[in-house]
Amino acid sequence: MKTFAYTPATDVESALAACTEGATFLAGGTNLVDLMKLGVATPDALVDINRLPLRDVTELPGGGLRIGAGVRNSDLAAHPLVRRDCPVLSQALLAGASGQLRNMATTGGNLLQRTRCAYFMDMTKPCNKHAPGSGCPAREGDHRNLAILGASEHCIATHPSDMAVALAALDATVRITGPAGERGVPVTELHRLPGDTPQDDTVLRPGELITAVDLPPLSFARVSAYRKARDRASFAFAVGSVAAAVAAEDGVVTDVRLAFGAVAHRPWRAYAAEQALRGRPATRQEFLAAADAELAAAVCLRDNAYKVPLIRNLVSATLARLTGEGA
Repeated sequence: MKTFAYTPATDVESALAACTEGATFLAGGTNLVDLMKLGVATPDALVDINRLPLRDVTELPGGGLRIGAGVRNSDLAAHPLVRRDCPVLSQALLAGASGQLRNMATTGGNLLQRTRCAYFMDMTKPCNKHAPGSGCPAREGDHRNLAILGASEHCIATHPSDMAVALAALDATVRITGPAGERGVPVTELHRLPGDTPQDDTVLRPGELITAVDLPPLSFARVSAYRKARDRASFAFAVGSVAAAVAAEDGVVTDVRLAFGAVAHRPWRAYAAEQALRGRPATRQEFLAAADAELAAAVCLRDNAYKVPLIRNLVSATLARLTGEGA
């Protein structure tokens, strides 16, 4: 591992001041340290932000929650307000990683974890994310768990987070502070699609720090769920996942939120599916038709076309359970 400087920070201002060119923030370190061992991440300095006062979950005026960026995944999953008001978030967190990792991983760090594409993680292989212009061998190689939506000829990586998929469905906003001041970015716009510059994962600017995530009040978020398909029962990344919240009255869907995981370079908010469902009967046939509306844009490669029927069936099963259809 490359040698690096280490600076512990105790407040946001000193953390920002210490994060000069070549430095990066260290929170739980569950992804960053692995990438440093592999030589994928080679920071000159780490600014330790674990002592920053960003570890609370508080209620916002007018409803909703503010989640500090330093809240550990295990604490957030167990928080009584999260479990009551947005079970989809608690379920997504508990579906990720292992208990030990959730005890270390933070809300901000979870959002910023990087793809587990095998070519990105191997510095002996070409990869446009760690060596722009070197190519994307995944297109012809191992792409079974890579993107079917929003990819480009330069990159077909997927974002690995479960938590971020739930936050996308819940209309969360990421609170960011940096040299130019504070700003809020919808979580659906935090992560970029790869386009011509796949090396840029997010819209974060140099030196910016995530301080919190805001969840707006969403009355029907209490009727929500996260469903994840993976290759083994625990400690595995999704091959496909769905976060859903739905409101139905007299057998008709009045409102719905849907997001897909493990299908794109970012958590995929399924706006076309939501539009197709509003005002329609809460039936499995309508759920499948809504999924088809979203997945019509899918571009599959040799070994990942299975994700289309997988996501389609996850959408149907999740919404059927939430609405009681076919129960």
